[in-house]
Amino acid sequence: MFYRLNVFPIQVPALRDRRGDIPLLVEYLVERYAQKAGKRIRSISKDTLDLFEAYHWPGNIRELQNVIERAVILSDGDVFRVDASWLTPAPAKSAVPGSALAANLAEREKAIIEAALREAHGVIGGVTGAAAKLSLPRQTLESKMRKLGIDRYRFKSS
Repeated sequence: MFYRLNVFPIQVPALRDRRGDIPLLVEYLVERYAQKAGKRIRSISKDTLDLFEAYHWPGNIRELQNVIERAVILSDGDVFRVDASWLTPAPAKSAVPGSALAANLAEREKAIIEAALREAHGVIGGVTGAAAKLSLPRQTLESKMRKLGIDRYRFKSS
C-alpha cells in the first residue's frame, strides 16, 4: 500500500533545525485547536515561545502538535501558556560514547565465544559443541563468529 510513497522523496529538515518556523507553527496550531475546542485564545506567552524555541523536539512536529493541543484543552484564560514540565528534558550525554560501548560489547562477546570454543576444542555443533554451551543455535554462533572474525580451527585439539 505504501510502495508509492517513495516515488518522489521530499527531504524536510527536523523541527529542531527550523527554529524560526516555530512561532508561526505555534500560532497556527493554537488557533486550530482553540477553534476545535471552542476556546478563545488571544495571545501566546513569550515565555512559552522561548521554551518551544529552546526545546530539541525529538518527536518533531507531532510532539509540538500534541503539546499545543493539550495546553489548549487545559487552558482557562485567553493567553496560551505551556508548563515546562510537559517537555521531556534532552537525554543526558553518556559517559561512554556509543561506538566505544559497541566495541566493548563486541570484545566481550568475542571473548565468551572463544572461551566456549576452547572448552569444546573447536567443535561448534552437537551436544558438546560451543553452540550448546552458549545455548545458541549453531547457525547463530557461526554467524557471530564470522562477524567477529573468529577462526574455530585455532581451538581444535590435535
